[in-house]
Amino acid sequence: MSRKIHLIYRRIPNRVLERDDEVIADLGDVIIARSEFKGMLAPLRVNGVEVIKNGYEMLYFAFIGENYDILKVYDEEGNFRGLYVDVLAYTRREKDTLEMLDLFLDIFVFPDGEAFLLDEEELEMALNYGVIDRETFDFAYCVAREILEKLKRKEFPPEIVWKYEVNGDECKVPEGE
Repeated sequence: MSRKIHLIYRRIPNRVLERDDEVIADLGDVIIARSEFKGMLAPLRVNGVEVIKNGYEMLYFAFIGENYDILKVYDEEGNFRGLYVDVLAYTRREKDTLEMLDLFLDIFVFPDGEAFLLDEEELEMALNYGVIDRETFDFAYCVAREILEKLKRKEFPPEIVWKYEVNGDECKVPEGE
């Protein structure tokens, strides 16, 4: 039986997603887990390309103490579709429980490195309706800009993201690591 991690993913004002995912690696300050996209109302399209839909798999990388997580997305055939990066207020861990607070903004990075900032209108609406304050709004943009700049300089994502792959029914560290 594989080990599970309990994920509590919060979204302001009061949305909470909870699930138990298969742990692929527990490196203390980085948890790598496997899950499947379920319950999406519609596929995610970025720049006209369908990049995530129900049934796609992900390896997610939770970085304790950081303001982002990274989902490495694979289609039904196991083809790498890209990286989905959530901008977060925090990532906390207590034993086998991870808790994250989403700050609306996301970044999708295609396999060729082209990146797109997503959900700016959701962040803007949250500010306009008083769901978040200006400080939280500015913080979310600051984190997103920092990630986009690091992407341009090839300093993002952290190297650990490229060390794990989904292959059929198993996840593994590629040869030579």
